Amino acid sequence: MTGADLIPAQLLKRKAVVYVRQSTQSQVTTNLESQRRQYDLVDIARQHGFSDIEVIDDDLGRSASGTVARPGFDRLVAWLCAGKVGAVLCLDASRLARNGRD
Repeated sequence: MTGADLIPAQLLKRKAVVYVRQSTQSQVTTNLESQRRQYDLVDIARQHGFSDIEVIDDDLGRSASGTVARPGFDRLVAWLCAGKVGAVLCLDASRLARNGRD
């Protein structure tokens, strides 16, 4: 059984989105291992059978708390609402949002 066997074919036809984010500019410049692990999620998406993989890293250095604009997150939500996404990959749910409203 491969990773592709676990995901319905109709989802594999959509794009997989890897969402890469670190909360501060300091983390962006000093925590390179975290970034590497986040970008490695592209390989995980491929292993699970996705061929159309989009990396969103526009929000590096932008916190998920508060009112900081996150254009990458906004684009991800728009794609989700339009039914264009088969999977979202991130290291931790806190990379996406800090509160349930998001």
